[in-house]
Amino acid sequence: MYIAMNRFKVKNGSEEDFETIWKNRDSKLNEMKGFREFHLLRGPANEAEGYTLFASHTVWESYDDFQAWTKSQNFRDAHRNAGDHKPVYLGHPQFEGFSVVEGA
Repeated sequence: MYIAMNRFKVKNGSEEDFETIWKNRDSKLNEMKGFREFHLLRGPANEAEGYTLFASHTVWESYDDFQAWTKSQNFRDAHRNAGDHKPVYLGHPQFEGFSVVEGA
């Protein structure tokens, strides 16, 4: 199993806009081989730096299935308008990928 996460620093006051973007997206993840689940996670607010931390979290059957998603037309379509939402972010998303340690 493989877990892919992107962390987003969302400007204070833009949290609802960010959540709406995700709720209204046309992801097509469920059409991809090996896709298991998706979650959007809302973390703590960092008042000193002016953002709320969010993470997108997908679970895949394998790293190869995740890689196939990143090379697919569905991926390109899903990320086509990502730049339109720059005003709600501080910086670029930070990707983190994890392989599950079986039996742990």
